[in-house]
Formats: sequence, structure tokens, C-alpha cells
Amino acid sequence: MDIIEEARSRITHKETGVLNACASDYPGTCGIDDTWKLSKFKKNFRIVIIRHNNLEMEFDMIGIHAGIANALRRILLSEVSSMAIEKVFVYNNTSIIQDEVLAHRLGLIPLKADPRLFEYRQKDDEDGTEQDTLEFELKVKCTLDPSVDASAPVRDKKINGSVYTKHIKWLPIGAQGNMYTAQDVGPIHDDILISKMMPGHELDLKLHAVKGIGKDHAKFSPVATAFYRLHPEVTLLKDIEGEAAERLQKCFSPGVIGLEDGKNGKKKAKVLSARYDTCSRNVFRYDDLKNAVKMERIRDHYIFTIESVGALPPDVLFTEAVKVLKQKCRTFLEELNR
Repeated sequence: MDIIEEARSRITHKETGVLNACASDYPGTCGIDDTWKLSKFKKNFRIVIIRHNNLEMEFDMIGIHAGIANALRRILLSEVSSMAIEKVFVYNNTSIIQDEVLAHRLGLIPLKADPRLFEYRQKDDEDGTEQDTLEFELKVKCTLDPSVDASAPVRDKKINGSVYTKHIKWLPIGAQGNMYTAQDVGPIHDDILISKMMPGHELDLKLHAVKGIGKDHAKFSPVATAFYRLHPEVTLLKDIEGEAAERLQKCFSPGVIGLEDGKNGKKKAKVLSARYDTCSRNVFRYDDLKNAVKMERIRDHYIFTIESVGALPPDVLFTEAVKVLKQKCRTFLEELNR
């Protein structure tokens, strides 16, 4: 790799700074043709899934610009829709939690409901319909268990002393009962603590859940988090053996540097997987090691992580984010063509 190509494709970490941090991949730079071409993009772009389950996915996006990767991250956080409790009708609340705080806690409870099956609720609609609203009831009263010895502490005699999400009951609207079940639309977890109560305390609430996006309120964000980082690249510039190799291994995160058999029975350092490098720069503490290692980041290779709250799997959330980005592009092109 020549110097110009390295400067354009790699970000280099030095002891006192970072080189090539500014992007130079625009037309006319260094006499290189950087005109965007669809055929070239298709050839270079790849997605490699590293791990995936119903709640978390890690994958590599290769051959893409930082602006696109960041746009997808921002859309995942703030523009992919989800269902959340928006309105709380308080008929009775004698617990120690104020109405406003209780409503806020309820709004942050993640729901299983698939937002793709619902419409956005109209601003002037106070009641909602079966197409845009899910209704729940939270009706709990704390009492004393008469079967427990009277001399026992109050905490051992309470019934419903702790209110959990399992106490929230779904009330179907219209024909919703024929289309969904409580397991399809209720809280994702049954053991989220909502409130603590003492004997005599009571909650009597009606809850309306609607479709929304994180840009309006964080409770509508379908992800716990979505983030990316550039793929690290670690290169050994010379052979490192013996005690120095062991020190080098300790300078990096586990799994980055390994040891193999070298000459004269000494252990020799080798790069196992630069993926796990966190760029701690500990290697620069040692004069005999700091010039033996080259640490870089590949500019167009992103390690992307999505953590879903549970309503939709992370791969579906990513697909929905791509759809939102495509619609934004269509809208932009329509405006340009006017």
C-alpha cells in the first residue's frame, strides 16, 4: 500500500496524536477519481454478520461512508417507530409515587406490540381506535394477608406490596381480541418493578399505548443502544520474542495478541484478532515496543452493534432503518426535481 492510499484508507494512531483523521475521499483529491458510481459501490460494499440473537446483533459494514453509517445509527435511535404508553388516566393513586412520576415510569415500559401493525394516532383524537391504540388497565390494591401471624413484620404480611408489569392487563378495543393476544402486545418483561405499596395503598389506572418515534420521546426508541466503531488494524513491524512478547500481549485487550513458539524455545508475539483492540496505547509506555507496532483504523470498515429493547429483533430494526433512509432520499430527490 503506497503512502497516498494508506493516508486515504487508514487512520493511524501515534503516541501523541492521530494521523489522517480528516476525510479526503471526495472528487479531485490527490488527482484520484472519487466520483461515486453505483457499480463500484456494489462491488466494494459488504455486510458480514458476526453474532445475532433476538436482542442483539453485531455486524460489519464494509465499503461504506461514515455519513451513511451515522445516518443509520441516528435513524435507529430516533426515527424507527415503536409502541409505548402515551396517556395515563388516573382514577385512584394513593401510593407514595406522584401521578406525574408514575406516568413517566409507565411510559418507559417496553411493549411487545409490533408497531408495523398499527397506525399513528391523530393529534386531535382523544380516545383512539383499534387501528392506532392499545388500552391497558393497572388496578392493584395492597392489603394484609390474614393467614399470616399478626406478630409478623408488615413486609411479611403484605399482598401486592410490589407492583410489577405482570399486573398490567390488556383491554382489547374493537376486534383486537381476534387479532392479538395479551402475549403479543403486553409488556416484554413481567418483572419490571413499577411501585412499592403499603397496606391501604391503591392504584386504579387506564393506559393508552400509541405508535411513535424516538425523536418525539425517548420511550419510543426501539433500541437500548445502537453504535459503531471503526475496525482496528494492528501490524507488528518486527519480531517480538520472550519477555517483550508477553509485555506486548498485556498492552492490548485479551484476544488481540497471541503467543506462538519461536526460535530457541522463546515465545513469539503474533496478531490474533485486531477486532478486539480498544486502542489503549499502553504499548507507548515501553521504548522497546512503541516502534514495533503499527495501530490503525480502517476508514470504511464499521463494526456496528444494535441492542433491541425486545419488541422487534435487531435485524428487523436495521431493515426498518434502511427503509426510512430510502424514503428520505426519495423525498430529497422529489424536492430537487420540482
